Amino acid sequence: MYDPLRHWGATKGKPMTIGIIGVGGLGTMGIKLSKALGHKVVAISTSANKKELATSKGADVFVVSTDPASMKEGNGLCDLILNTVSAEHEVSTYTPLLRYDGVIVQLGLVIDPHTVNQISLIRGRKTMTGSHIGGIKATEECLQLCADHGIVPDV
Repeated sequence: MYDPLRHWGATKGKPMTIGIIGVGGLGTMGIKLSKALGHKVVAISTSANKKELATSKGADVFVVSTDPASMKEGNGLCDLILNTVSAEHEVSTYTPLLRYDGVIVQLGLVIDPHTVNQISLIRGRKTMTGSHIGGIKATEECLQLCADHGIVPDV
């Protein structure tokens, strides 16, 4: 969760709005890390039942991706979205939540192809990319951030 935050500029001190798709193990860590870095955090889930968990971990905004009204409220909020979902879904569902020049990073592994609407990418100069685990320096930075802010995984 830390390396894409680092790579896409979330560790440089500039305020951002970061979306986290999936409020599970990875997603809750993403919420905590993003909040510790000083950002506004948008938790995104298919289930309204995850709102309490997301806000308890630090989410400022909660979007239900299966609710058109909720998606409309989240339209254009996010500079960066980390997609942790490893179940079958369409990533293009979430591109409207990105601002102009926004980036969505695929972290959850899905074997089946996604359908991507190119018009939404082109008009908003949006980027869709993937990320990998960072190296030793990124790991050390992440561990220091966690130590400084008392961030631990939920077990």
